[in-house]
Amino acid sequence: MCFVLLAFASAIGQEPVYSQYTMNQFLYNPAFAGAEGFTSYNLTARQQWLGMDNAPSTQAISGQMRVSKTSYISKSRSIKKRIKKRRPSGRVGVGAYIYNDQNGAIGRTGLEATYAYHLPVMDGQLSMGISISAFQFRVNTTDLTFPDEGVDPLVLKARENMWITDGSFGMYYTFQPFYIGLSSRNLFQSALKFGEDNSFKDYQQVRQYYLVTGYRYDMKNDFEIEPSVLLKTTENFNIQTDINIKGYYKRDYWLGFAYRTGNAFITMVGVRIDKLYFGYAFDYSLNDIQRISYGSHEIMIGLKFGDNQGRYRWLNRF
Repeated sequence: MCFVLLAFASAIGQEPVYSQYTMNQFLYNPAFAGAEGFTSYNLTARQQWLGMDNAPSTQAISGQMRVSKTSYISKSRSIKKRIKKRRPSGRVGVGAYIYNDQNGAIGRTGLEATYAYHLPVMDGQLSMGISISAFQFRVNTTDLTFPDEGVDPLVLKARENMWITDGSFGMYYTFQPFYIGLSSRNLFQSALKFGEDNSFKDYQQVRQYYLVTGYRYDMKNDFEIEPSVLLKTTENFNIQTDINIKGYYKRDYWLGFAYRTGNAFITMVGVRIDKLYFGYAFDYSLNDIQRISYGSHEIMIGLKFGDNQGRYRWLNRF
């Protein structure tokens, strides 16, 4: 019983992993909602360790936008003719995020609602965002294998469906081609209870911290290079770092490589066709699991609007 619950507790603290985070930082930081000035929709599908039974998989759909506070000023040139000039001056961003994450017998389906506020700071922008989240935690006990001495009756009492609420907070600053963001998920460390009574110990979610920073260099001749770093940690200092380098041609094509400390080497490719963005990432595991799998695969499809209206020209847009 202790082994099973420890496995459940370990799964509680695990957040979905994404390799193409630079394409949609909103998945990690609520302050990113509306920060670019775009209205953006993204679909991400990730399958880890292809070829293995019950390997982790994640699907996510997100949308975020800048809300323009629009005013109209009328200027009279004559009694019969008026001209109205639209002045967008919105500082509010909103977003939503729905995901499904499956890891063996453990499943989570959740949603988040986000509010962000953006302030001009000198020649840059400082953004702050909060999210309220809720997810369903599922345990499929029918597929679990137990020792020969039989099933502990306490396991049979484990709730197969639980709803848990929590929150996230983030800050994000961009100044021309430079950006940096800091965020935290599972702020309140909401707990799960196994069983129908209060005899079970509460299992709290682990608070997660994310620091992302990057800089896009203009190499002239339509080429750009963007090095970036994503640092993930918990309060127990379980640190993992993604070190990335991506190259762009006319901002329509990109190729990137990343190293996830002690875990994987990642290759990323993508293309933009008008408002559509397509990205693919392949993770080559650096541990023994690569011997029995075909690596991890991630597909991202994005749709961005807003090139002609509500423009924030000083932003480093993709």
